[in-house]
Amino acid sequence: MQIDTPECVLFSGPGVASDGESPHQPADQLLTAGNGSTTASVLLVDALLVDRVGDASALPEHVVIVATDERATAALGRRAELSLAGIADRAARRAMIHAACQLAIARFAVTTSEAEFQELSGIGIGLMREHDRIALLRLIVARCKRLTKSDGAGLLLASQDEDGRQWLRPAVYDFDSIKGELFDPSVRHLVDDTSIVGHATLIKQPVIVADAYDLPPHALFEMNVEFDLRFGYRRRSMLVVPMVDQLDRVLGLLLCVNRKTDPDAKIRTKEDADRYVIEYTKREVRLTRMLASLAAVAIENARLYAQIERALDGFVEASVSAIDLRDPATAGHSLRVAALATRLAQDIDRKADGPYGDVHFTPAQMRELHVAALLHDFGKVAVREDVLLKSKKLPPALWERIDARFDLIGRTIELECCRTRSRASAANVDAELAARLNELERFRGIVRAANEPSVLDAPTASELLVIAARTYERPDGTVAPYLTSDELHYLRLPKGTLDDRERAEVESHVTATREYLSNIPWPDDLRHMVEYAYGHHELLNGDGYPEHLTADEIPIQTRIITVADIFDALTAADRPYKPSVSVERALEMLRAEAATGRLDPELVKIMQESSPSVR
Repeated sequence: MQIDTPECVLFSGPGVASDGESPHQPADQLLTAGNGSTTASVLLVDALLVDRVGDASALPEHVVIVATDERATAALGRRAELSLAGIADRAARRAMIHAACQLAIARFAVTTSEAEFQELSGIGIGLMREHDRIALLRLIVARCKRLTKSDGAGLLLASQDEDGRQWLRPAVYDFDSIKGELFDPSVRHLVDDTSIVGHATLIKQPVIVADAYDLPPHALFEMNVEFDLRFGYRRRSMLVVPMVDQLDRVLGLLLCVNRKTDPDAKIRTKEDADRYVIEYTKREVRLTRMLASLAAVAIENARLYAQIERALDGFVEASVSAIDLRDPATAGHSLRVAALATRLAQDIDRKADGPYGDVHFTPAQMRELHVAALLHDFGKVAVREDVLLKSKKLPPALWERIDARFDLIGRTIELECCRTRSRASAANVDAELAARLNELERFRGIVRAANEPSVLDAPTASELLVIAARTYERPDGTVAPYLTSDELHYLRLPKGTLDDRERAEVESHVTATREYLSNIPWPDDLRHMVEYAYGHHELLNGDGYPEHLTADEIPIQTRIITVADIFDALTAADRPYKPSVSVERALEMLRAEAATGRLDPELVKIMQESSPSVR
């Protein structure tokens, strides 16, 4: 392995003579390069150069300034680390310059280490923030190329088959000199000593190759020229570093190819490699090992994050299934609302004008909206089933009681007529019986019609009072009304199927949604999801519930879910308590709601513009 030793370059003006052993470079090169100097440097300043040096603030921090005469020493003062003024002995001057070089080398090493540390810290932060697996792997390869100044870099991931054999699969390759797709996803390399990547995996140590076409005699692996032949490329120097996790498992490898002296050079032939490619040094090995450690942690974090996402997705799917099982009449509602809300958000994202022309959703925000829409009715699990599934005004038990009572009243009427048959003509009795039974059936029909969730008209409401005022004699001799007060209470509901108490219980599902979902430790990218789901029954004019929020307090994500929820409730054909309406009629009703200030008119407009996609 080549040992990397920083070189010290001496810069001076024309008035400073070289001692012959250490040639000087023109000071202009350093002064015009400014902070661009990339090596340990010593600037020898005499009286002729001192004015150009000025306060030395434009020079890199690692440059050591040496005053060579009395005037330069006086003019530079503390800015000069060393002074040769008054030293005539050549050996002594040479020793002083050598000391200045050692100081410059040490200072340059510190500066370089600080820069590398800052860069690796930045890389580590960037890797930790990236949870998308493909984007993460590409980021690792890009940083590897930049750190090592390589023409190409790649990342291979380790896996194990059912027979326990270890394999390496290329995940990302990126070469400056090769364009297009570089590997077949089906390609894999067996982990053994026959290849450089397999050998590095087995020994769990970096492998450095100076010339891939001239491997050392002791090398166990061989050079495979298929890659070069296929892509018209020439590999020379190579560096392979395993990515090892905290359990000492190799997750994969970082592969660096052809460290270049010219970042713009293309390496396609042996001549190109001879001209531009140099060996990897201890510096590149050190940096790549640190990057590999960061990459291993980041890849493991991304894997764990993906597992958490899958677990959350599984929970969300199970929750939606639980809601559907709780209320089979609205099964599929949550999925349809989520799909519609997502499409509406995508339509907003594509708009370049209007109130939402500057609104755009990131993938994470889009996912948060989707999850909120899926779980917006989660609190329905806390609503009693007989209320949640109520499709008529009367609870089922009350209707069955009324129906049985009317049957009993019919038998009672028949019995009464039989008793009076002996005291009156049979024809009159039969006529009275038929009339009373017909009336009873008419009453039953009125009750049955009133029990439907339609709007109750005034005549029917009046007739219900008449029916409730009628009485009959029970078998025990007591007198009871045709309709009890609680039955009349439900039948006289002006619309819908729920009374105030039941409606409050159903409306409480939004509060239950917040209470349940707030107890779950959602990841940061879902931190607003509960808020969006909780507010889906709020209206812009404050008429909604439960908080009676107004427009300024309702985020756009909640507004989107609200519009999608109402639209699906209007058009869904699976509601037993109301008929569905057409898409056109639903949009008309949404526009009417927007006109009254209850819904967002811009969202309704966007939905109308994309109405074919909501059918």
